[in-house]
Amino acid sequence: QVQLLESGGGLVQAGGSLRLACAAPQHSLRDYSIAWFRQTLGKDREFVAAINRNEVSVTYAESVEGRFTISRDNAKNIVFLEMNSLKAEDTAVYYCGATLRFDMRLLDIARTYDYWGQGTQVTVSS
Repeated sequence: QVQLLESGGGLVQAGGSLRLACAAPQHSLRDYSIAWFRQTLGKDREFVAAINRNEVSVTYAESVEGRFTISRDNAKNIVFLEMNSLKAEDTAVYYCGATLRFDMRLLDIARTYDYWGQGTQVTVSS
């Protein structure tokens, strides 16, 4: 069982920035592909960004392309989501997920992921 902990959420004005972090205090993330998804009340979990376990390959949802950046530091066992130019529609609970799969075609699908964190709230005021 891989325990994931998200942090960095909060309240920010539209146009502002936040950096989310996903850590696994008791497990190495080196072999896992990691993604960020977000969810609002009554809606399905929506893909945001993913980074392959190879540390190089990344993919983004169209809605965040050019504004968000996913990165990882395997030495520190942490994955980041840098969010810039935030919009009100980015408001959601953000979750990180981990999977041993590395096929990029699968990484934007929620059921690919075996482990999830508890989520961190991001609220963007307009």
